[in-house]
Amino acid sequence: MWFTLNICLYLSFSFILAASILRSDMCQLQGHFRLNGMYKNGDFIFGGLFDVNFLTVFPELSFRTEPEPPYCEQFDMESFQQAQTMAFAIDEINKNPNMLPNITLGYHVYDNCMMLGMAFRAAISLTSGTEEFFSNQNCTGPPPVIGIVGDSSSTASIAISSILGLFRVPIVSHYATCSCLSDRKKYPSFFRTIPSDAFQVRAMVQILKYFGWTWVGLIYSDDDYGIYAAQSFHQEMQLFGGCVAFSEILPHDNNHRDIQRITGVIQASTARVVVAFSTPSFLIPLLDEVVLQNMTGRQWIASEAWATSLVNHAPRLFPFLRGTLGIAIRRGEIQGLLEFLLHLHSSNDPKNNMLRIFWEKMFRCSFETGSKETDGEQVKKVCTGQENLSTTDTPYTDVSELRASYNVYKAVYALAHALHDLMQCEEGRGPFSGNSCADITNLKPWQLVHYLQKVNFTTGFGDHVSFDENGNALPIYDVMNWQPSSDGSIRVQAVGVVNEEAATGMVLTLDDDALYWNFEPKQIPRSVCSESCPPGTRRASRKGLPVCCFDCLPCRDGLISNTTDVNECTVCPDEFWSNPDRDQCVPKEVEFLSYEDPLGISLTTASLLGTCFCALVMVIFSHHRNTPIVRANNSELSFLLLLSLKLCFLCVLLFIGQPQRWTCQLRHAVFGISFVLCISSILVKTMVVIAVFKSSRPEGKSALKWFGATQQRCTVLVLTAIQVVICAVWLSTASPTPHKNNQYIRSKIVYECDIGSVAGFSMLLGYIGLLAAVSFMLAFLARNLPDNFNEAKFITFSMLIFCAVWIAFVPAYLSSPGKYAVAVEIFAILASSFGLLVAIFAPKCYIILLHPERNTKKAIMGRDTQKK
Repeated sequence: MWFTLNICLYLSFSFILAASILRSDMCQLQGHFRLNGMYKNGDFIFGGLFDVNFLTVFPELSFRTEPEPPYCEQFDMESFQQAQTMAFAIDEINKNPNMLPNITLGYHVYDNCMMLGMAFRAAISLTSGTEEFFSNQNCTGPPPVIGIVGDSSSTASIAISSILGLFRVPIVSHYATCSCLSDRKKYPSFFRTIPSDAFQVRAMVQILKYFGWTWVGLIYSDDDYGIYAAQSFHQEMQLFGGCVAFSEILPHDNNHRDIQRITGVIQASTARVVVAFSTPSFLIPLLDEVVLQNMTGRQWIASEAWATSLVNHAPRLFPFLRGTLGIAIRRGEIQGLLEFLLHLHSSNDPKNNMLRIFWEKMFRCSFETGSKETDGEQVKKVCTGQENLSTTDTPYTDVSELRASYNVYKAVYALAHALHDLMQCEEGRGPFSGNSCADITNLKPWQLVHYLQKVNFTTGFGDHVSFDENGNALPIYDVMNWQPSSDGSIRVQAVGVVNEEAATGMVLTLDDDALYWNFEPKQIPRSVCSESCPPGTRRASRKGLPVCCFDCLPCRDGLISNTTDVNECTVCPDEFWSNPDRDQCVPKEVEFLSYEDPLGISLTTASLLGTCFCALVMVIFSHHRNTPIVRANNSELSFLLLLSLKLCFLCVLLFIGQPQRWTCQLRHAVFGISFVLCISSILVKTMVVIAVFKSSRPEGKSALKWFGATQQRCTVLVLTAIQVVICAVWLSTASPTPHKNNQYIRSKIVYECDIGSVAGFSMLLGYIGLLAAVSFMLAFLARNLPDNFNEAKFITFSMLIFCAVWIAFVPAYLSSPGKYAVAVEIFAILASSFGLLVAIFAPKCYIILLHPERNTKKAIMGRDTQKK
């Protein structure tokens, strides 16, 4: 419908223009509209469109004569104040020497009577002029006005901008909020100083976000305003992370059954916050039902359409709506406006008939001296034009809540700043073709649009004014709070500001101490489906419910959440682990076998104890070194074996404590060399036993000659040197290093020695195993020698213990985690060392200390003699 209307109006306008152009000598205005207006001449004229009257009256149609034009009634003082604010702003600019010097601005303001047809007539009159005849040149030139302030209605602005946008006539509206007007392709020359409905929704969501209200209900009117606002609200709530508990549309016909159903939905919902996008006509029936059902405990959020309009209904609504939060157009202060309004004078100029109508409505008089007009039952008095406006108390003189008027003020200054910037252009540096500037004598509207897009200034009240790429001013709203007044009614108190800038984004500023809450105690109400998940937990959505309804599950080990309401817990870095509360990562406990650990203390004690036993045996053997039992079978090998066992016990200390590079390199090398020295000594002792036995027989007397003391030492040294070479090659090619292992226990760092080369470590252990196996085999073969040569039996038993320990060591070591693997290795060293010490030396110490009578050559040899 609007598209068809726009096309028709455009064709009519084009026809009038074409008919004028076709005349060779002059063009003639095809008709006049009956419009109320104000006029002031100037070098450049600004147009204005305002809702000064609320009602358009159409005369009866006789279809016999040309119908009379429609006229307007029901004068609105507040709208007339807006028109006068435009006049004041232009007067203020003309008096400012720094703004448009040597240029006088004028204005031509029309009343649109809140009707699309009248608004379009007024816009056509502004752009075509009202002069009867024009020269051909002027007829095809620019319009009389270089820019228009208005219209206040979105519907009228859409229609007017659709036509005048084709000619790039700049239009700056002070009250049209439809977000559709941001479409630059359809409305290329439309600007506004009031936020669009899209920002209104974002502003209200910002309030919800500020108070943490994530679970809200939505009520909206069944019209374009409510439907489009509701759609935007759902989208913004999803971006915010909030949820709409219910969404209900207010019926056109105010059906009582539908109203009761909506009230029941509100009452049954757990949402304590209700957002309403509606005009008062749709909302009042619902609020009446709220009063009827005595429904309290709800926090209402009012859209701009009704945030300040229901104050007159306060007495019955007060118990239910006090504490309501809403947004309203930014209030401003304009210095000098009140004096300007009070010094207004009437005019007899037909172009200023709006002043005449205002004067008659304000003072209830008439300038028609012979008329008998009545005001009720009384005949109207005659207006003198000298009446005093300062004695009146109407919305016209009320400048305490300048909202729409403040937007008008900013719109006029935006046009003036654009014109001022245009006139500051330097030839050769201009923005137009060939770096040219605009011709002041033949100014084109589209040239002003270019500069209007770039205006950037600050009002005297401190508000920043500029336009984005879609012609929208930097949005700003006042946040209003319905509070009780001393007389028992509701007063709407500004408690904050919400604005949006390119650099900082949307910013909400609230005075929390000034807020009034309709709850006991007077605290901010809660409106959430599920309480926030504290740090250390994550959200888990409930099946079939909105995302705002969730359960809180603790984070798993190694994961944390240090903020509220996280969807996924964060994995701690490699060397960190979650604390017991799962809200922060702490350094992992470093685990190694330390001297302070009870296990470390026990193993250290065992190591030192074994060392002491070896030292004690050495002292005993040293003290009785000349006795037969010590001298038998090469006492030098016995002392070498005790020394190697002592080294075996002491090397355990290298395995305890925090691993360092030198300890990692030494522990296995010392362990390997000590045990080879020990096993090689045992191997040589076994070979000596066999050699001695053979030398005691006639056929083997020369056996001992080839295996004397020198050969024994060399054998031990050569066997040990092989292990030394293995260790040297291993340490030089792939040396063991300290390593932090996270794989054994995820909550701890196991500080261990990385062996570096598996082959090197295997060769070290394999060589020890080879010597042990040869020693065991030889000792086992010599186990049946006569009793006086029975040391082979003890060697066999000791090697059996040694091999059993190290065979059991392999699976135990591989299956032990962390420091317990080191403990298993230490235990194997200690067990095998104690086994060797006890099995080989305990019997000899027993004879030396407890039965010295058997420690003689005769006693040793006597048993055999008796048998003979």
